[in-house]
Amino acid sequence: MWLRQIALVAHELEPVVDRLEKVFGLRVAYRDPEVGIFGLVNAVIPVGGEFLEVVQPVKEDASALRYLHRRGGDAGYMLIFEVGDAKAHRERVLGLGARQIAAMDKRYVFTHFHPADFGGVLTSIDSVRDVDDWLDPDSDWPPAGSDWRHAKSSNATSILGATVQTKAPAALAARWGELLDVRVEEGKFGPELQLTRGFVRFVEPVDEDGTGVVGVDIALADPKTALAEAKKLGLPVSREAVDICGVRFILHAA
Repeated sequence: MWLRQIALVAHELEPVVDRLEKVFGLRVAYRDPEVGIFGLVNAVIPVGGEFLEVVQPVKEDASALRYLHRRGGDAGYMLIFEVGDAKAHRERVLGLGARQIAAMDKRYVFTHFHPADFGGVLTSIDSVRDVDDWLDPDSDWPPAGSDWRHAKSSNATSILGATVQTKAPAALAARWGELLDVRVEEGKFGPELQLTRGFVRFVEPVDEDGTGVVGVDIALADPKTALAEAKKLGLPVSREAVDICGVRFILHAA
């Protein structure tokens, strides 16, 4: 299992995209018209072989708008995992009591699961049919379009993992471990799921809402330049981290 994409949700898309581009040296690869069905516009940004997505609700009935209101502002929104066979995982996860809220069974196969069944995090398990090696960092990823590789950054080289806040880290980690079929390990900052590529860490609440994606670990060829640019933009910076879109990006040397 690979943590392939992390989505952030914002009241205004472009300012967030601009900050990500300036701080991390990223570029938008694709804006997916298909997310309109969910009442959204988006931008998909490659980080090595992984992706950041920023979504903005543009319809009053969009679930993402309700999520923004609940979280009290821009926030981490969704984790998307790639596997070899998403349909097999769908059957297993549904059998464990999680609920499906959206699905597709074409070349790109996905299942979006109800956030309440993943501790408040919108979660998707996806696969791409007819690829030679789905774990290849350059393997096809339809949510990023067909030409995303040209937009890869020379500075930001990979997304290492995500942090989820919860009032019961051990219990939620155990439930995620069951749902994703991944063993729970004790990490430096709390329980973690170590995937084939990437990790998910569970921590005590850092804000009043107490749920959702609150951190992203990212590898950079030049973290110091990223931090300097963040300071220049007036963004919150602490040690080796910068806050963008309600998420703390923890910077690691690639």
